[in-house]
Amino acid sequence: MPAAAQLRIVLAEDSVLLREGLIGLLARFGHRVVAAVSDVASLREAVESHDPDAVVTDVRMPPGFKDEGLRAAIELRRIRPFLPILVLSQYVETRYATELLNAGDGTSVGYLLKDRIGHVEEFLDALGRVVAGGTVVDPEVVRQLLRRRVDPLESLTNREREVLALVAEGRSNAAIAAKLVVTEAAVAKHIRNIFLKLDLSQTEQSHRRVLAVLTFLRS
Repeated sequence: MPAAAQLRIVLAEDSVLLREGLIGLLARFGHRVVAAVSDVASLREAVESHDPDAVVTDVRMPPGFKDEGLRAAIELRRIRPFLPILVLSQYVETRYATELLNAGDGTSVGYLLKDRIGHVEEFLDALGRVVAGGTVVDPEVVRQLLRRRVDPLESLTNREREVLALVAEGRSNAAIAAKLVVTEAAVAKHIRNIFLKLDLSQTEQSHRRVLAVLTFLRS
């Protein structure tokens, strides 16, 4: 990418070594990191302050190190539908990856896995294509999204499916325990496993039950 095509970039990465490395790399190829931040609150502020040409962000960031960066990217795309965003992560967060790829008009967005980038040129090319309005997605991300789309309940055991079906009927943990002749503790453990396998990371218990039921009804 020629130096004349200088980009003003906001970089969000909690690893100081990787963050500094990316700053130097981008500068070497004629771009400028106008803000380098390590948490999502600072990411939002930096985008608001600098109005960058692109955002490069990790997925897992403080405070929870789960999917904060990806959810922040989705939020930014809702506010600025044409803001180019490249997600650069070690993980595939399937639940929010689809939402990011659908945010705005579905263009100017990318999702790459750090460990699968073999050459610097691949990263720079992906960034350039995202800024130019393209969509760049690592094949492994696509594979996992397609697998999740086929049957989100595939990973559940037979007992977990039974429990989820009873949850969908509106039964409490106590009622499910009585129906299956097990302890409430066993039911609670099954439900925790269901949340984990369906990638329902919200902290509010009742909200996760609703999302699990919706997933069950759609399958």
